[in-house]
Amino acid sequence: MVDAFVSFAVEKLGNFLIQEVALRRSLRENVQWLRNELLFMQSFFKDAEEKQVEDLRVQQWIFEISSIANDTVAILETYSSNVAGKGSTNDGFASRLKSCACICRKETKLYNVGKEIQSLKKRIMDISRKRETYGIRNINIIAGEGPSNRSNNRSALIRTLRRTTSYADDQDQIFVGFQEVIERFLAELLKEEPRQSVISIYGMGGIGKTTLARNLYNSPSLITSFPTRAWICVSQEFNTPDLLRNIIKSIQGCTKEILDLLEKMTERDLESYLRDLLKERKYLLVVDDVWHKEAWESLKRAFPDSKKGCRVIITTRKEDVAESADNKGFAYKLRFLGQEESWDLFCKKLRRVDKFDNIGWSPAMERIASEMVERCGGLPLAIVVLSGLLSHKKGLVEWKKVKAHLWHHMQNNSIEISHILSLSYNDLSTELKQCFLYFGIFPEDSVINTEKLMCLWMAEGFIPRVGERMEDVAEDFLNELVRRSLIQVAKTFWEKIIGCRIHDLLRDLAVKKATEVNLFDIYDPRKHSVPLSRHRHAIHAQAQRYLSLDFSTLKLRTLLFFDVEIGSQDSKKFTSYCNMFQHLYVLDLERIRFTQPALPDAIGNLVHLKFLGLLGANDFKLPPSIGKLKNLQTLQVLNPDRSSCILPPQMSNLINLRHLIARYEGAVQLSKLTSLQTLKYIRCDRLKYDDAVGLLNLQELVMEKVMNSYSLNVIGSLKSLRTLILGCEYGEPFPPLEPLSSCQNLNKLWLHGKIEKLPLSDQLPKSITMMVLWSSRLVEDPMPILGMLSNLRNLDLVDAYEGKEITCNDDSFGQLEFLRLSKLRGLERWHFAATAMPLIKGFGILGCSKLQEIPKRMKRVALLEIMKMETEARYRFPGFYI
Repeated sequence: MVDAFVSFAVEKLGNFLIQEVALRRSLRENVQWLRNELLFMQSFFKDAEEKQVEDLRVQQWIFEISSIANDTVAILETYSSNVAGKGSTNDGFASRLKSCACICRKETKLYNVGKEIQSLKKRIMDISRKRETYGIRNINIIAGEGPSNRSNNRSALIRTLRRTTSYADDQDQIFVGFQEVIERFLAELLKEEPRQSVISIYGMGGIGKTTLARNLYNSPSLITSFPTRAWICVSQEFNTPDLLRNIIKSIQGCTKEILDLLEKMTERDLESYLRDLLKERKYLLVVDDVWHKEAWESLKRAFPDSKKGCRVIITTRKEDVAESADNKGFAYKLRFLGQEESWDLFCKKLRRVDKFDNIGWSPAMERIASEMVERCGGLPLAIVVLSGLLSHKKGLVEWKKVKAHLWHHMQNNSIEISHILSLSYNDLSTELKQCFLYFGIFPEDSVINTEKLMCLWMAEGFIPRVGERMEDVAEDFLNELVRRSLIQVAKTFWEKIIGCRIHDLLRDLAVKKATEVNLFDIYDPRKHSVPLSRHRHAIHAQAQRYLSLDFSTLKLRTLLFFDVEIGSQDSKKFTSYCNMFQHLYVLDLERIRFTQPALPDAIGNLVHLKFLGLLGANDFKLPPSIGKLKNLQTLQVLNPDRSSCILPPQMSNLINLRHLIARYEGAVQLSKLTSLQTLKYIRCDRLKYDDAVGLLNLQELVMEKVMNSYSLNVIGSLKSLRTLILGCEYGEPFPPLEPLSSCQNLNKLWLHGKIEKLPLSDQLPKSITMMVLWSSRLVEDPMPILGMLSNLRNLDLVDAYEGKEITCNDDSFGQLEFLRLSKLRGLERWHFAATAMPLIKGFGILGCSKLQEIPKRMKRVALLEIMKMETEARYRFPGFYI
């Protein structure tokens, strides 16, 4: 991991030497010496990081080098911030006098840089002396891993990942050995008993409690039987008001009125409000990961017994919590898998990851794998992580090495799960290690938005530039971690992972390893200070107390607020924070509201900022100084109530901006934002033809309030567009759709609003693979036209057609794999030709009550969950008109 810190410092030193061509000779020599020394040290890091676990001396050596690397970056960034001249267009004596003053100030700054570089040089020499004095001699240079080969290895890594599929299946579907348990639980949940009852699932970490609960929660029979459902994760450090708010929001939604109301409520108010909300409903609640009896006791008062057969599912590691949840309820201790079940799970996971059915493996490999699986002791998490590890080890020799390592750490004839997890972590590349450890910065049990996660990875510098789009590389990294079973898929949409989570045991590993290498710090309110060696901070609770600390000596790089109780912030105080945190790359304020309706002008001081997340409100203004953030890659302004913020014209100066996610007012010249990849929630009147011509790299566009008078020729000029989401102004029909045929790279198309007439298939982009028609209210059968789209694989029709018949002709939908029909309330007959949809895999139908019969072949196709699709669509496009 220190390799990444040092690489970044080496890059900064190289840029400094290039930009400052007139350095004094002594300063240039010292900078060059420091750069060369750090380059040389990189040769040792892989071996050193593997040895640090067993040798505290090596761990200290790594710690000191990473501190020097971070201090180097901070020194150079401070210098570049201070000497960045504002320039002057004035002529005459005053201007020349000001220029002389600037030169003098620059010389002073360079003198200070020289002193600090000299100090770093002494520290490196001291580290080298200590290495000899304390006998740290057994760190070897790794052949092929020196600086000269590092870029080639990175390129090879990316090429390997790019060859793999971009879609990772939800591993929760790989559920082995518990079918009889599921049937027993379903019987308990669905039995004819009017009183509320609690079903408890308990067992050790990694045994599959949450996976079982999720399978039950998503069971079609329970979806049908319980009109109201909600899921909350409690975890060790629970906050009862926050949990109550989450349940209410999942039931009622997140409108501005509800959010404002909940924010003002006390715990007793919330409890009373939830009771009133549930008292006439038949509900199913899942309370996941309960550690203490007190957590359940603080929640259960809000769950009324309406005598309608309501059910609550609890998962916990503690037997006493499970047994005491309901004295008339049902508690089940989840067992370990048997030997045959363990092998079945291992093989299923391995085949999904690497298609071993096609590659094959030798009897010797099968024997080794069987022995290792047996030693996993029937623990599902250990088995799937082991399969993820072995899927990337090709051949008998490499499998034997894995076995030897695990056997070395075996206790009581079984493998400790911590060693399997650590071995899987150590098998990652440096870049993947950083990305994995970053999951530890998020609160326990949280579902992580992958779009935001990948933007954070890019801002942190974790994603190498190797010729590919950084976004594509980041997505490959995410899929790789999923394939290795280090990360779990929580939500998917359009064959992409949109939400993910990390198992508690793996998160513990991530936090432990991140602490060892000083990657980040999670603020502990019990302490009166924060560690100076960690430059990334996450605040999960008591943010106000955190902000009262002294940061004058801290060169902070990342600041992420997850505290939902932080409340409003005074703009004047925020100005002082901007003056203190001038080294920030990442600032996420999406939980913080400001007392004034404007972001303070001091935000412009954060010139190194690459990611800025804000919680906006109606008429929330960003200042002109935002234009100074020339390094900004992502600007995300969330408006829970779909209101607009106000962006200044200076936004056009953000030439490195890649992702603009905001509903906004204001005259922003988008044509200058040539790096823009994502533009979400823009109104149609904010995107004109002249703007679109400059958006050469735009990949995803989400546009709202499209008017019938708007010309889609503007969108037709976006030649790189892959994903297009369009929503009409309420009551307005779409303008003619034919101009979209010019978007020759368009893969995914979502149209939300009335369509008066669907274009012929040859007037739609032939590249479309996924399509959603929502509230289209077509009067002509769309299937003959849609069936001719030669690459269409996924089709969703929601309230899209008002007619009585649909017809799927011969040889139509040749590539279609998934079809969902929802709220086609007038549909009565479905004519289905024998050769239509030859590749169909999944089918879902909901709200088509007049349909007389489903075609026989479609009855044999796997059933898809309509409700899940709609929920994940809302998650993918929060606040979009769904």
